[in-house]
Amino acid sequence: MSHIETIDQLIARRTLTRRGLLTRGIAAAGVLGAAALAGCGNAAAPAGGSAGGASSNLKKITFALDWTPNTNHTGVYVAAARGYYKDAGLDVEIVQAPENGADALVATGEAQFGVSFQDTMASYVSSEDSRLPVSAVAAIIQHNTSGIISRAEKGITHPAAMMDHTYATWEGPIEQGVIRRCVEADGGDFSRVQMIPSTVTDEVTALETDQVDTIWIYWAWAGVKCDLVGLDTNYFAFADIDPVFDFYTPVIIANNDFIADEPETAQAFIDATRRGYEDCIADPDAAADVLLEASPELDEELVRASQEYLADQYQADAAQWGEIDQERWDAFFSWVSDQGFVPAIEPGAGLDLQFIEA
Repeated sequence: MSHIETIDQLIARRTLTRRGLLTRGIAAAGVLGAAALAGCGNAAAPAGGSAGGASSNLKKITFALDWTPNTNHTGVYVAAARGYYKDAGLDVEIVQAPENGADALVATGEAQFGVSFQDTMASYVSSEDSRLPVSAVAAIIQHNTSGIISRAEKGITHPAAMMDHTYATWEGPIEQGVIRRCVEADGGDFSRVQMIPSTVTDEVTALETDQVDTIWIYWAWAGVKCDLVGLDTNYFAFADIDPVFDFYTPVIIANNDFIADEPETAQAFIDATRRGYEDCIADPDAAADVLLEASPELDEELVRASQEYLADQYQADAAQWGEIDQERWDAFFSWVSDQGFVPAIEPGAGLDLQFIEA
């Protein structure tokens, strides 16, 4: 059987990833309209760029989160709260996407911008027949901060040590391919990794109660949470195992027709958003205040600690926030295609660099 799955199968699997890893968040093109309507029906309370609500003098923009609000999104909330969007002539509404992600809303134009992930996008940039009118226009975080976490007492300090231990898998081909590559590159036998189909929503409890031994996490949220509760863990990052796994996750995506028809508006949105993330970098505690005011249901201690960690990760070693290195982008997609997970992906597919200066 081919490793290649349909678009909806791949994205459905990836959606489970987001719910399990960060407590956050497409259907195929034929059902995008229904998904988009579902997304609007479940929208979060809007966060406008104007203090007094929408203005006829401002250009309306809808920004779709990938799942519930978290520190990946703080720069957008900061840009809205501090009037950067209003200054740019924009009225930005922040909405929560449906459970299957923001890509559907952006592809149909229900949202002009949203949050996605390079590995999610692999499923719909691989061929003309399946391609969606969506492009990544800015990197929210410069490097891949995900990896494998386990309790320290298990001794899983490197990928081959996952052998004869359980791993919580959402059964995605790209996901399992990454694990296989890491284990085998470390001299291990991937067949001895015990795959347990599971969508982990509480990493601390799952590890403490031995539901699973290893979990794919994003350090900025689940890793920080484990530290805060004093859980003694081991962790290794995928980007440290193989440079090809330093892919872009998450990214801001845009509707292709919108950015082609209104490039100046798109540029204004990206520039204002950059200001928001630059504020997060300069003063993470004040940025945390903004996110907590917008989403008071979030755990304050976790938000502040996560914000502090991400202050060094949003831009990292890039010349400015938002940059995407096409060589690194293409390298990951080449690997995905070479493994047969999706058809061949052309260089630069799913990428539009015009709004971020190199």
